[in-house]
Amino acid sequence: QVQVVESGGGLVQAGGSLRLSCAASTGLVSIYAMGWYRQAPGKQRELVATITSGGLTNYADSVKGRFTISRDNAKTTVYLQMNSVKPEDTAVYYCNVRASISTAIVTRVNDYWGQGTQVTVSS
Repeated sequence: QVQVVESGGGLVQAGGSLRLSCAASTGLVSIYAMGWYRQAPGKQRELVATITSGGLTNYADSVKGRFTISRDNAKTTVYLQMNSVKPEDTAVYYCNVRASISTAIVTRVNDYWGQGTQVTVSS
């Protein structure tokens, strides 16, 4: 029911900027929130930023003031503007979609993930 596709990753120099995009293709789905997570080699996946359907944002302390999450008017695409990137930002970035799927009987909330996009920051 939910397909998640990320794009925009690549190689960037420290101090530079990058913008990631995530598009969610849905049917009978209500999206509660979308966000970005990242996983560096040897580390656990961690939250980067999220945005709810109402526009409420949340950021990891490590990216506050540098990254900005936003969405389109349809609330099916989310962006991560990455400014002043650092080598420690290097990771695979995953888009997360938290959505409610309703049937005639029940409503279920699930998390859906994209395939990930590599961001590499050189020093």
